[in-house]
Amino acid sequence: MTETQEEWIKKRAYALWEEEGRPAGRDSAHWHQALKEREALEGSAASLDGKEVKTRTKRAVAVPKGNGAAKPAVRKTTAKKSAAVSKPV
Repeated sequence: MTETQEEWIKKRAYALWEEEGRPAGRDSAHWHQALKEREALEGSAASLDGKEVKTRTKRAVAVPKGNGAAKPAVRKTTAKKSAAVSKPV
């Protein structure tokens, strides 16, 4: 079964709406986003039809410090509590 362009856009717009938490009044924005994604897919598919495709070289990515993206690993300790810890009376 072949899916038409409009069916694909409709399904993608619905998925975008769900991903955003089903907000009211954003149907036009989701439709336009889905349309842009479809056009990009069709453009990339057209460039593959018998044409040479340039490959991109990998570049190093700088990771910003202090943004909280990378969390330090948490080590579980198996040692029992020290006797020096005072308990409330």
